[in-house]
Amino acid sequence: MLPQRTIDIVKATAPVLEEHGETLTAHFYKRMFAHNPEVAPLFNPAHQRAGSQQKALAAAICAYAANIDNLEVLGGAVELIAQKHASLRILPEHYPIVGENLLASIREVLGEGASDEVIAAWTEAYGFLAEILIGRERQIYSVQAKTRNGWVGFKRFRVVRIVPESEIITSFYLQPVDGSGLPLFKPGQYITVRVPNARGETTMRNYSISDAPGEDHFRISVKQEPEGFVSNFLHEKAKEGTEVEVGPPCGEFFIDLTERHERPLMLLSAGVGVTPMLSMLLSVLKVQPEREVLFVHGALNGRVHAFRELVRQLEGLHANLKVHYRYSEASQEDRTMRWHDSEGFIDAELLEGMLPERDADYYFCGPKPFMMGIYHNLLKWGIPASQVHFEFFGPRQELEGAEAQPA
Repeated sequence: MLPQRTIDIVKATAPVLEEHGETLTAHFYKRMFAHNPEVAPLFNPAHQRAGSQQKALAAAICAYAANIDNLEVLGGAVELIAQKHASLRILPEHYPIVGENLLASIREVLGEGASDEVIAAWTEAYGFLAEILIGRERQIYSVQAKTRNGWVGFKRFRVVRIVPESEIITSFYLQPVDGSGLPLFKPGQYITVRVPNARGETTMRNYSISDAPGEDHFRISVKQEPEGFVSNFLHEKAKEGTEVEVGPPCGEFFIDLTERHERPLMLLSAGVGVTPMLSMLLSVLKVQPEREVLFVHGALNGRVHAFRELVRQLEGLHANLKVHYRYSEASQEDRTMRWHDSEGFIDAELLEGMLPERDADYYFCGPKPFMMGIYHNLLKWGIPASQVHFEFFGPRQELEGAEAQPA
């Protein structure tokens, strides 16, 4: 445990850090990349340019400072960070680099407000948190090593099949180059794909596995992003036979198929957020075919809607599965072909119409406006936190503090 004096100082600085949070974290990243360029490949430059990485770190620092005397409430955040770190192969030796630059940034940004006493307290607090994360990441690496067909770090995989799923999303089927089997993963988890860049370094991105566990491949379904280095590499350069490096499955967002529930399961997605939902859907239909499942997906139109026919086919094969597609910018072709069920955004009225009693286990993933709308609707309905599960890309405070918006 941290000394009470340290806790008091850290909590007292929380408002100041919140006021200067993004300025501090922007300074921190700039400083760290200048002083320790070797860690730059561990970070997503697109997120840096957009500012989302700075916001996420600022939110994490402020949450830690505010709750340093009650760290149990941060358990979910710690697990999310540890899983993300494990996916990128963060090691204990990386923590001193981050710590040194973070503490220097606090002193440089806050100036006189960062007294020797404040810096000493934050040094101790950072070391305490680092030990928690290092310990959890050590456990994750141990499990990966002991899992049947598991591995630690990165392993060479070969692209064995490429399937366009829409105008912007393509599936890549990956198998180990050494011919070994694959570990079972939890539906909803992701793998990390690492490819070389023009500077002779490597760039990493996480992609949800879009198939069920137990196959002889990992399938990732990737949206081509204008500034996405890895997504553009896959879409424009990868062919059958192309080799990439892959990290073992990670992630705290998954459905636990060992749990049995009488209540329905509602899987909600928009855009490329369909990928973890599809893995969950395929897995539930295989393991719990008797469970009532509602699958709701939002897309702009039929041209960008991935897995439309596959999920419809599953609906025809499983009486307990109900599917609803909603398009926000439907074309006349969509209407003529009846590729969707309704138009607009996914909202509370649609969900309540499908499930009037509201009692279900909710899993959802998609763009921020969609996520905010779903999250706030579930809060208004009083759905217990144990029944609400989501994958949100960005600071969680943006989800919890924002006003509800349509998908």
